[in-house]
Amino acid sequence: MIINEVVFDLETKKLFADITTHNPGDLGVSIVSCYQRTLNQNLEEQRGQMLSFWEKDLDQLWPVLSGADRIIGFNSLKFDVPALQPYTKISLSSLPHFDILAKIKLALGRRISLNDLAQANLKEKKIDVGLNAVKYYYQGNPESLKKLQEYCEADVLITKNIYDLVLRGRKLKIPDRRKKTISYLKLDFSYPKSFFTVSQKKLF
Repeated sequence: MIINEVVFDLETKKLFADITTHNPGDLGVSIVSCYQRTLNQNLEEQRGQMLSFWEKDLDQLWPVLSGADRIIGFNSLKFDVPALQPYTKISLSSLPHFDILAKIKLALGRRISLNDLAQANLKEKKIDVGLNAVKYYYQGNPESLKKLQEYCEADVLITKNIYDLVLRGRKLKIPDRRKKTISYLKLDFSYPKSFFTVSQKKLF
């Protein structure tokens, strides 16, 4: 049995300070990066590839998302999905999204940044910030666009690695900057048994 997953992130052409609404759909998308992979029934990765799509190429993204059993993101339901929606007639929110931040907030009662999670759990930092991503887009030269793509892809890998830690049963380290403490959060990212039952039926 094969499980199809996509881990994704995107960068926008504008910041919220540049628009008059709070709608991510008004920001415009510069690039979407995603790690597309297959897992076996033991949730072991069989193969994977990084893909990136510039705004003009987004029509190539929809089959990738539509073919996934789970679409993993970080704050994706509140930000990435509504940012992408103006580009397609497909109801993106109806796809099988798995928002890591939403899961953490539900269990923890508060939000936490991807960078804080990366430092605490992976001992690495985000390689850049969203403000620079917008700057790189408007600079538009090959070097800047390369930095933009590398930044987006690096965030995808951080998201994937955080997800995989929990998928393998590890507790997440949750840093508290104010108290300067670390707590541990147990989450369950496994697939429900019903998923495997339905998938098996599709084979016959």
